[in-house]
Amino acid sequence: MISFKNKLKLALIGQSLFGQEVYNHLRKEGHRVVGVFTVPDKDGKADPLALAAEKDGTPVFKFPRWRVKGKTIKEVAEAYRSVGAELNVLPFCTQFIPMDVIDGPKHGSIIYHPSILPRHRGASAINWTLIMGDKKAGLSVFWADDGLDTGPILLQRSCEVQPNDTVDTLYNRFLFPEGIKAMVEAVQLIADGKAPRIPQPEEGATYEGIQKKENAEISWDQSAEVLHNWIRGHDKVPGAWTEINGQMVTFYGSSLLNSSVPPGEPLEIKGAKKPGLVTKNGLVLYGNDGKALMVRNLQFEDGKMIPASQYFSAGETSVVELTAEEVKVAETIKLIWAGILSNVPVIEDSTDFFKSGARSMDVVRLVEEIRQKCGGLQLQNEDVYLATRFEDFIQKVVRKLRGEDQEAELVVDYVSKEVNEMTVKMPYQCFINGEFTDADDGKTYDTINPTDGSTICKVSYASLVDVDKAVAAAKEAFENGEWGRMNARERGRLMYRLADLLEEHQEELATIEALDSGAVYTLALKTHIGMSVQTFRYFAGWCDKIQGSTIPINQARPNRNLTFTKKEPLGVCAIIIPWNYPLMMLAWKSAACLAAGNTLVLKPAQVTPLTALKFAELSVKAGFPKGVINIIPGSGGIAGQRLSEHPDIRKLGFTGSTLIGKQIMKSCAVSNLKKVSLELGGKSPLIIFNDCELDKAVRMGMGAVFFNKGENCIAAGRLFVEESIHDEFVTRVVEEIKKMKIGDPLDRSTDHGPQNHKAHLEKLLQYCEAGVKEGATLVYGGRQVQRPGFFMEPTVFTDVEDHMYLAKEESFGPIMVISKFQNGDIDGVLQRANNTEYGLASGVFTRDINKAMYVSEKLEAGTVFINTYNKTDVAAPFGGVKQSGFGKDLGEEALNEYLKTKTVTLEY
Repeated sequence: MISFKNKLKLALIGQSLFGQEVYNHLRKEGHRVVGVFTVPDKDGKADPLALAAEKDGTPVFKFPRWRVKGKTIKEVAEAYRSVGAELNVLPFCTQFIPMDVIDGPKHGSIIYHPSILPRHRGASAINWTLIMGDKKAGLSVFWADDGLDTGPILLQRSCEVQPNDTVDTLYNRFLFPEGIKAMVEAVQLIADGKAPRIPQPEEGATYEGIQKKENAEISWDQSAEVLHNWIRGHDKVPGAWTEINGQMVTFYGSSLLNSSVPPGEPLEIKGAKKPGLVTKNGLVLYGNDGKALMVRNLQFEDGKMIPASQYFSAGETSVVELTAEEVKVAETIKLIWAGILSNVPVIEDSTDFFKSGARSMDVVRLVEEIRQKCGGLQLQNEDVYLATRFEDFIQKVVRKLRGEDQEAELVVDYVSKEVNEMTVKMPYQCFINGEFTDADDGKTYDTINPTDGSTICKVSYASLVDVDKAVAAAKEAFENGEWGRMNARERGRLMYRLADLLEEHQEELATIEALDSGAVYTLALKTHIGMSVQTFRYFAGWCDKIQGSTIPINQARPNRNLTFTKKEPLGVCAIIIPWNYPLMMLAWKSAACLAAGNTLVLKPAQVTPLTALKFAELSVKAGFPKGVINIIPGSGGIAGQRLSEHPDIRKLGFTGSTLIGKQIMKSCAVSNLKKVSLELGGKSPLIIFNDCELDKAVRMGMGAVFFNKGENCIAAGRLFVEESIHDEFVTRVVEEIKKMKIGDPLDRSTDHGPQNHKAHLEKLLQYCEAGVKEGATLVYGGRQVQRPGFFMEPTVFTDVEDHMYLAKEESFGPIMVISKFQNGDIDGVLQRANNTEYGLASGVFTRDINKAMYVSEKLEAGTVFINTYNKTDVAAPFGGVKQSGFGKDLGEEALNEYLKTKTVTLEY
């Protein structure tokens, strides 16, 4: 129930959607609007403020003017006085209101102005904020007086001006929503008798009038930033222009170009010292400082607007003949135009949408009505601005229906194989800026099937040039592309779509994973691919839930302060992943990275690149814009090192060995102090007490070691088994190993597939040899399986003492290392378990919950499993301590690895 204590009777004087929203919010807060004074209907269409008021039964007065020859019109004054307002509220008003009306109510009049007064008085304040390159924009609510925007200040709000803000983005992001709140707050302050009247200082005061077209010509002998400010400040009215080939051409959609300039065709511009460059992204222009900017759209003297990238092909588009179905669509759209342009008797081919009286809100209505009535056809607002005549608009719609308006279809040169009762199609080239392409120097390497040692295909071997291209594409996509402008929910929609595509292709992806990494197909289907799908769905849901907080701080009286934090993406992120879970490790890092709004360059492990490249293909099908995702197969020494050193990368996420992690951290620090998260080696202890459920401990202990052939970062690197159950535990483990089937990972009955690659198999055999030499007891295995491929027997060592190599170093393979501990020696076994430089995971098996909790508190690891193992979930943070690294994958904490926190404090 609304409280009507300290509420006022208001007269709203003005117009526009802004005025309508102020009206609605004031009524919602319990104030009584006794009259609305607005402009007459235009072309038979009422102003939005009038529509809202008439719908509510509020008295509405539509006067073309308030005075004649300097005197208030008697009938107008009488109508105004009849409503008995206590306060005039002017949210947006283009009419001149007489002072006897301004001063008439008990509380006078308040006005909204879109600048931080006294700067930028006048009707074009937002434009001049951008033209002058102000770093801050804002709004003022002031008491009206007989000057032009000179009255005392009631309240003000400010915001940062972003480098590529336009009049529209600044208005929609801040001035519109915050202006509504400010007007409502101001009215309540007046009602409560707390409204200040702060005189405007004359220092810093400026007045700028409305720009005329003839005054908006671009003067070229200025820096790129000044040129950019001039163009965006005049967008969309009156439009900054220059002369090209003897014709006035107006520029729209300017942005600073901070990345490398793409190739293009030169365009001579009158007065410019350096020709422009027509590229696939737009028209590149140069300032006198050598820096560049880009404009997206051009408008000619006849009113026709085109994408700047089409300047040299603008006249080449032929008129398409419509099919019978397309004629029906055109007739439906004609009816929609007629409904919006109700003042136009007949919609003809030459009817211009905007010259017939349409406004920006009508663009939204047109796009939405077409989507509803034309089979879900999705147009963009810009499509309307680029084709304002009905005939041109229908041509654009038809091309959109036929798919001719879309970007060129992704070209993929697959390697295809008939395997696992399906045709598997595998991309093998670098994926940069939305395209598959050979390495710059043409180099390739073989990726090997570990099941038989055969070559699957040749894969592009990324060079330093390719890395730089990928980073430049990611930077352009983040700073100037569609991704950077996309709202969070749309970003989430793309990620959900990508998760769906991964699921649709799960059998093919699992097959590729089995071929390229040796993963058992059934495990790949459930874990490698299944958890990848879950990860993208989980982080897709986070996209529109990333938020900062408000913070109470000490107030410096008499002023008040508001402090809040914002979570913002970092920019271009590099991700380097290992070979044990190729797709799942990609998903763990890239899903959080993308959900946070970053772009990425990902280097898969050299020996397992194929699912990452298939993922790239699916990302295009999901609708990810060019440059957001880039995949560069190749070596860590070349591509990986360049990523860690690159000055345009702001974050690097790495999973791999501790040795390489240290080198990456050093390079990231020396280059540009980029943010780093590292998931490194482990020697995870698993403690099995004699009061455990032994069957479960044996089963899960084996899984802790042999899961995914032991190629598992959290694998139990050392088992501590209490003395009284040690021998029985070992006997049962060996019995179960003998039941395991070693073989083709695509065989559904296989338990244990090949090791990932030959060099790794050789390292594991050497590891076993070192164990035997040091005196550990080889109970089972320790040998290569005598068959083609890189297969190793599951292995068990006992009598492993703390000083031995096997006790200290990670095998990353199917080798169970067992040490015995004395009955009841909890603290002793904890000391031994923690006597390692690693701290990724750990585990304990016991029926005693108090013992379990005590052990979990004492174990120095990022994860502790109790009576289970390998139980990871997309919502639970994952990461290590000590030399196992820092930073988290998965869960909400993973998002923070790819975000920065900005603190904003304002005084009011």
